[in-house]
Amino acid sequence: MNDPELVSVAPTCRLCAGPVREWMDLGRQPASNAFPRPDETGAERFFRLAVGICADCTMVQQLEAMPTDRMFRADYPYRSSTSDGLRRHFEAVADWLRDTELTDRADLVVEIGCNDGVMLGVLGASGIRHLGVDPSAGAAHAAMARGAEVQVDFFDEISAATIRAERGPARVVFSANTISHVADIGTVFRGVDRLLTPDGIFVFEDRYVADIVEYAYFDQIYDEHFYLFSVRAVDAMVARFGFELVDVARIPIHGGSLRFTVARPGARPRRDSVDRMIEEEARTAIGEYDTYLRFARQIERVGADLVALLTDLRDAGRRVVGYGATSKSATVTNFCGIGPDLVPFICDTTPEKQGRLSPGMHIPVRPHAAFADPYPDYALLFAWNHAEEIMAKERHFVAQGGRWILYVPHVRIV
Repeated sequence: MNDPELVSVAPTCRLCAGPVREWMDLGRQPASNAFPRPDETGAERFFRLAVGICADCTMVQQLEAMPTDRMFRADYPYRSSTSDGLRRHFEAVADWLRDTELTDRADLVVEIGCNDGVMLGVLGASGIRHLGVDPSAGAAHAAMARGAEVQVDFFDEISAATIRAERGPARVVFSANTISHVADIGTVFRGVDRLLTPDGIFVFEDRYVADIVEYAYFDQIYDEHFYLFSVRAVDAMVARFGFELVDVARIPIHGGSLRFTVARPGARPRRDSVDRMIEEEARTAIGEYDTYLRFARQIERVGADLVALLTDLRDAGRRVVGYGATSKSATVTNFCGIGPDLVPFICDTTPEKQGRLSPGMHIPVRPHAAFADPYPDYALLFAWNHAEEIMAKERHFVAQGGRWILYVPHVRIV
């Protein structure tokens, strides 16, 4: 059952205190990256994954927050480097920062939530002063093995003050797919305020709620993604904490993300991209409650169609396995009630997940080698945001007669 002592519930917007209207309840959900061992299933904790939108600042947010220390533990299993696409992306980010912002060898870059340090490893190899801050010891040690300097901690005003005292101010603070995870996001911005140089920039990348709605990426909603960002909502959010949104750019990762660049007011010119995207959001009603009600109905249809397909395939004697024990898969399997009776196992390349069970529904997670031993009739692609990379790697599966099942933006066999 849900444990009310493990979640915080806010009836109003955590940013502006405006009224939040719930538009979807995805039911009882576990911590999405807590893969229990077979003998640990009784220790799992759950929360109600309900999502709403603030009527004032339009920030899309969860109504209940899983504590960060429950989500980002020492054994947090996610590793950015397991994806060739993500590895190339963060190497390119490092090159961009080095060539445009980190022109003085004395400059310092701090990465919030550095995970296994792909970007910092590139910067470190170039002789650039850097520090990663990540609360997950396993990921931090993987980053250190790449040669990155990492502090095992949560980033907030206290850790930021310590970093500044020991290393000086940061020219760049960077974060990817982390800022939206922090329900008390003011702690992050107060830390950035303490740490950033007067003309420095805070750059963060995160999933774009407009793409999530347009393409029905409902599984992007899980415990870690407490906020779903629009440009309008982020513009208001950073101003509330004394900063200015000066640039925004689309980036093609995770099915559609944005790179936000934030500076102190007046320190950098504000690019036209910001107001252009805010105007586009107004035209597409991305800040309107009714938009999300329609999205909720679409989520219900997708869930029903997926369960119907998997049930029909099982009843016809077809073998279906999951591909990619992603964080997203927790939302899909728990919302739809998909367990080992429909998907006997999920294969995954991450050693930290192998031999464990999927959160909540307890589908066994096996090494990637199990996928071809023997090939299944169908593979349910939970890691759909890496579909091109995965399908290129698994051509032999299709050559042997296998088929992929995708469920966003609608259920289909390819």
